[in-house]
Amino acid sequence: QVQLVESGGGLVQAGGSLRLSCVASVRTLRTYHVAWFRQAPGKEREFVAGISWNGGSSTNADSVKGRFTISRDISQNTAYLQMDSLKPEDTAVYYCAVDIHPWKQIQTTEDGYEYWGQGTQVTVSS
Repeated sequence: QVQLVESGGGLVQAGGSLRLSCVASVRTLRTYHVAWFRQAPGKEREFVAGISWNGGSSTNADSVKGRFTISRDISQNTAYLQMDSLKPEDTAVYYCAVDIHPWKQIQTTEDGYEYWGQGTQVTVSS
């Protein structure tokens, strides 16, 4: 069992920045892939970014490339999403998720992840 807790969301103006954190209730995340998803009102949950268990690879959705950066600190059981140049269309609830099967490639769909946080709200004003 893995518990994930997101934090760092809030209200920012367009062009601003936020850094989201995801802390896991396990000693380390060294064997787990981690991803961020988001869900805006009336829309499906979508993949934002993912990072491999060893941090050796990562992938971002096209909509956030050049603006968002996913990273992790295995020793702190924490994953991060640095969000810069925020746009109103980035407004959503952001969720972190864990895939406990590190032999897989980084998954980009919801069904690829076994554990989920409860989300943190990000609102970007225009």
